[in-house]
Amino acid sequence: MERDENTPETEVVGGSPELQQRIIEEIKTIYDPEIPVNIWELGLIYKVEVHDGGFVEILMTLTAPGCPVAGPLVQEVEQKVGRVEGVSVSKTELTWDPPWSMDRMTEVARLQLGMM
Repeated sequence: MERDENTPETEVVGGSPELQQRIIEEIKTIYDPEIPVNIWELGLIYKVEVHDGGFVEILMTLTAPGCPVAGPLVQEVEQKVGRVEGVSVSKTELTWDPPWSMDRMTEVARLQLGMM
């Protein structure tokens, strides 16, 4: 899923590989408004689970618990994934366990932020 060997992977289960890829590509269009990197590359998505009938559950976090865009960002993920062809319903849950760390960022994110 485009993560290097030193970056924790996002768990993506269920559904066809094509549907999984469409969901990931849609998630990559969503950006943290305070950081110019998409939320997939930042490592904010912990799990994408596709169930029978196109029901998709997403477990995600944010860079900080006090993030002022928590509600709108979670809603945006739910809405955009819900519009992906093959998805019937999308539900997004926000978690703080485990807490996000910069170790979850992909090499792409590190390059975009000048951290390499």
